[in-house]
Amino acid sequence: MLQQLSPKMPHCRKSCKTDNNSVTDWVSHPQICRAAEMLKQQAVVAYPTESVWGLGCDPQSASAVEKILQLKKRNVEKGLILIADCIERFEPFLAGLDDKLLRRFSEPSAKPTTWLVPNNGLAPLWITGGRDTLALRITRHPVAAALCKLSCGPLVSTSANPQGLPAAKTAAEVESYFGAAVDAQAPGQVGEALNPSEIRYLISGDIVRAG
Repeated sequence: MLQQLSPKMPHCRKSCKTDNNSVTDWVSHPQICRAAEMLKQQAVVAYPTESVWGLGCDPQSASAVEKILQLKKRNVEKGLILIADCIERFEPFLAGLDDKLLRRFSEPSAKPTTWLVPNNGLAPLWITGGRDTLALRITRHPVAAALCKLSCGPLVSTSANPQGLPAAKTAAEVESYFGAAVDAQAPGQVGEALNPSEIRYLISGDIVRAG
């Protein structure tokens, strides 16, 4: 069982300074609203992302993260990516970074990009995996972004597949992998990205995984 104690985080912002326009058509969708409410209650939700379907939850919920790890047969030491619809959701994790790095992090890129930022100790161990970096991405996918907006915070984002099997590209594949074990499934389809997000170190810009 995952250790239940985690650093106390500030309350998340309910709005972004610059809203992600892609969420407009989804924030009032009944299924999205229901899924967002379930996320606040420590549920695990399947949702489409830029390239594949993902499994997500409140990153501060040890029980929800543990459920995802069990579903995927994934080791906690691997760490997990967090997504959000805007940089403001990540403010606690970005404290201390200079303006140049914050601009690099927030500027839209040609491909989905996950940034490895220095771990400042605010993210739970079950998210960082004990590593000295934390993986963060601002998502441009409308459904994923709407879930972040409505749940008022970042979400865990890990591909919807048991370890060793291909990531789900359709809702039907998610169902075939997990059946009723996932608490809710959002509507929508994956984006047009051909590959999972590129992963880069924020400070050096070095690429860990090409997108």
